[in-house]
Amino acid sequence: MNVFHFLLALGLAALMGFAVQRGATCTVAAVDEVLTKRRAHRLLAMLEASIWVLGGLLLAQAMGGDANLMPAGYVVSGWTIVGAMLLGLGAAVTGACVFGAIARFGNGEWTYILTPVGFYLGCLVVRLPVIGAMAQRVQEPSVVLAAPVGVLLLIAGWMFWRVLWPLRLVRPTELWSGIHSKLWAPHAATLVIGVAFVGLLYLVGPWTYTEMLADWSSRGVMTDASRLLLFAALLLGAVWGGWTAQRFRPVAVSWAACARCLGGGALMGMGSLLIPGGNDGLILTGMPLLWPHAWLAFATMFATIAVFLKLRSFLQRPL
Repeated sequence: MNVFHFLLALGLAALMGFAVQRGATCTVAAVDEVLTKRRAHRLLAMLEASIWVLGGLLLAQAMGGDANLMPAGYVVSGWTIVGAMLLGLGAAVTGACVFGAIARFGNGEWTYILTPVGFYLGCLVVRLPVIGAMAQRVQEPSVVLAAPVGVLLLIAGWMFWRVLWPLRLVRPTELWSGIHSKLWAPHAATLVIGVAFVGLLYLVGPWTYTEMLADWSSRGVMTDASRLLLFAALLLGAVWGGWTAQRFRPVAVSWAACARCLGGGALMGMGSLLIPGGNDGLILTGMPLLWPHAWLAFATMFATIAVFLKLRSFLQRPL
């Protein structure tokens, strides 16, 4: 990878951090919205982002992209469900998933930097010989990648319509301000995350901090400085997004918050290796490629978070 490509990747990582701050990517927030507001705007935004990722993957494949970069699928087993339950429980305990933790950090809630630390420690636990690696890869490529060109054209047309339709009522004299306001609305910002994710995948390969930490846990050493720099750019983008959205409110660090973020991150790390895949990979790659393990894991994770939030609400009611 040349210097220009890496600088472009740093820019996309920062843009993704900025969009995470504005978007609707946190699974815990999506579950809470369904339970308390009886609507699924965040959930639909995440599912739509996965369709954008699918469009990007199909386009890259049609242009001769590296097939080895396509995310692998895994055989469904009991460990898929166990891992998804741990992933959901960890997100519920932390109060944010791996996406949401970045957004909360960007708001000035500094204890959320311990979530990746806990994630790494959780990966180390699952790497122990007592549990070992149980996930088996699916050898065949995703059926989605064998779709005819017409499917790509259909998705591309839909994406084009989704970009232009919200701007139909914007006056020409207010075009720039209209684009800016529409682009950083929560739903649209989630789509920006999907586009940036695909760009990063094809510029640098698997790059997310969850994948980075999982790799480090298997190697026993912290290598690959490029992905560490991308993670730093993601964090800076989130802080920038929090500042410009006037959400940046530094919160005092407490022992309880540290324990919650560290422990929840560890549970998410353990769960992500058992599935395998964190909620970022499940939503943005596994689900659009129609991998059964990704859909089962996300549904289990969603249900686990819902049960936890319901139980917590019940226990907090006055007698």
